[in-house]
Amino acid sequence: MTTKPTTAEDEYFAREEAEKKKRLAQKKQAELETQEKERLKELHWMRCPKCGMELHPILFKGVTIDKCFGCHGVFLDDGELEKVAGGESGFMKGLTSLFK
Repeated sequence: MTTKPTTAEDEYFAREEAEKKKRLAQKKQAELETQEKERLKELHWMRCPKCGMELHPILFKGVTIDKCFGCHGVFLDDGELEKVAGGESGFMKGLTSLFK
């Protein structure tokens, strides 16, 4: 004698299977996004965001900055502007602390 599965059982297993496929698709999407991010990083690393030419590190006032000799753009990494510009005045320091 065979027992026929109930509709509730069928629905449960169908939901479980769908959830498993959804998790697998999300994991695959996350992996693809990570791979794409790495590919774009390699493609654009040390390239001028304005014209696409190669950026060259140069020393300016003791700080290594990135310069494009194609469009003559200068690009600074985090914290380099403060180093190049020197210490902030009391007024500017107070003003910038309002936005932190």
